[in-house]
Amino acid sequence: MYLMYVDESGDTGLTNSPSDYFVLSGLVVHELRWKDCLTRLYEFKKRIARHFDLRIREEIRASRMLSRPGDLVKIKKHDRLTILRHFINEISTFPEVSIINVVVTKVGKADLDIFELAWRALIQRFENTISFKNFPGPRNPDDRGTIFPDEGETKKLKNLLRRMRYYNPVPYQASPDYRNLSVQYIIEDPSPRNSQDSFFIQAVDTVAYFLHQKIQPNSYIREKGASNYFDRLDNVLCKVASNTDPQGIVWL
Repeated sequence: MYLMYVDESGDTGLTNSPSDYFVLSGLVVHELRWKDCLTRLYEFKKRIARHFDLRIREEIRASRMLSRPGDLVKIKKHDRLTILRHFINEISTFPEVSIINVVVTKVGKADLDIFELAWRALIQRFENTISFKNFPGPRNPDDRGTIFPDEGETKKLKNLLRRMRYYNPVPYQASPDYRNLSVQYIIEDPSPRNSQDSFFIQAVDTVAYFLHQKIQPNSYIREKGASNYFDRLDNVLCKVASNTDPQGIVWL
């Protein structure tokens, strides 16, 4: 079984939105490596707690840490960015983890549902990579996948995945025709996770944030030279998700 933890960066709005992009990232780990990865995430939080005034139960959420730190204002801003850099570096060394990334350019898509567009692409890449057995690491002969998104528009996502199990039109390459490739390998409804209770959601939140900052960095990220932090993840990116981007990013 493959478990995909998903979070976003940016928003799906098309009017008065502060961002031209919506980013969706999925961190995929096989059930046989889940406990190992959880242990590594926990040990990382313990190391960070020893060096910074951050308790293990306090969340590492990239955007909030830098823009709306709340109680974490006790930590200097440059130290908060240092924590995020260490987190990215740690994720990049996880064996047999794979990260699928989708970026929607919102300009010119006024008549489209950005949420559905991004999620449909992410689900399809997750499905394809399982079916072609392209994820690294251990596998079972009949592996399936399930999705753990951050809490949000769970009803809309549930309805989308249920539809895709029966009707999922995918265009032929260089053709106006479609074929119905119903989703076969992703089981159950998405099971939302509260980020405070999930180290995996905190990890993929950080990934999505720095992908967004690679594309459209804010002034602080530019000033600190942090717009290339996403590139540190090269070893764990699911590059088979796209044959047109060297990092496997699916651009829509």
